[in-house]
Amino acid sequence: METVDVLVVGAGLAGLRTARLLAGRGYDVLVVDRRSALDVGIRTTGIFVRRTLDDFALPAGHLGPAIRRVVLYPPSLREPVELVSPRDEFRVADMAGVYADALAGARLAGARVRLGVSYPVEGVAARFTIGADGVRSTVARRLGLDVNRRVIVGVEEVYPVAGGDRPPTFHCVLDPVLAPGYLAWVVDDGRHAHVGLAGLPDRLAGPLPRLLRAFGQGFGGLPAVAGPVQRRGGPIPVGGVLRRLACPQGLLVGDAAGAVSPLTAGGLDPCLRMSELAAEVTAAYLRTGDRSVLRHYDGATLRARFRVRLLMRRALSGVRAPTLTEHAFALLRTRPGRAAAARVLFGDGSFPDPPPAARSLAPRGWAWTR
Repeated sequence: METVDVLVVGAGLAGLRTARLLAGRGYDVLVVDRRSALDVGIRTTGIFVRRTLDDFALPAGHLGPAIRRVVLYPPSLREPVELVSPRDEFRVADMAGVYADALAGARLAGARVRLGVSYPVEGVAARFTIGADGVRSTVARRLGLDVNRRVIVGVEEVYPVAGGDRPPTFHCVLDPVLAPGYLAWVVDDGRHAHVGLAGLPDRLAGPLPRLLRAFGQGFGGLPAVAGPVQRRGGPIPVGGVLRRLACPQGLLVGDAAGAVSPLTAGGLDPCLRMSELAAEVTAAYLRTGDRSVLRHYDGATLRARFRVRLLMRRALSGVRAPTLTEHAFALLRTRPGRAAAARVLFGDGSFPDPPPAARSLAPRGWAWTR
């Protein structure tokens, strides 16, 4: 029987970053993932927001051009609301390259990574298990932790586009028939057009691939494209951070923890920030054996910071009539409406940093962002 300090289940961005931080502190860390390669089964759109780009050292060579312009469309596609930030707000990443960089970093720190291995892992015993295994986490169920109940389902196709003088733009269409409970999008950064939509699975009007193609072909702002070079898709948790995230046997990170913005469904920034906290709480618990340390990894505390976004998520999920969305756009076109939209899209708020009590656990020399 092989014994390790930490078993990380899932070699996504959250799992690999947590593994890297713990291995860098000298713990024996094993990462397993049932995929045989990390460039298959990619689910995230790969959109990184400004705060993430500012706070974390991401591989620049795998990031697309900066995007400052966002255009919001009602169901009719008429009279859209255009917002332009004075700062670089978004970059869309080649996630296969980002994962490869994260994998190399985890291994360089000393973590061992085994692909093509399912959990539970035969012949391996772990002092602590970290579930980074996605929305429907097997680790959560086996450890008796909370599981995601509220999800939307998304799909995206990536097309190469010819360069031009058009500004990189994030097009968003709010249509409760096309994408009930969320939105459809075209992100055109001059290199690729990311065409996607997501919504409540029980209210989608048809098979997602068919809806996606119909949307992409009918969208006037999409430049002429060849066939897709990538397809992505899967469930996205939008019920907020789960309350019970940790127990003496392990904890959850990333999508498994519900670490996704309830309103925007953005999960890359939360997965990196929660990985920082998860790694420190795990290290402190393994170092001391004190179960009270696990209280610092408290989902209820994090949920409290998202009350407004959770309410907005419920409101968005309840909209069924396109006419109601059209009326809402009349408010968005006003000065207060545009300011509110800009605050959501361009504001400095993001997933909260670890609370001071949790940060105090860190030994001297620990870096929260690298």
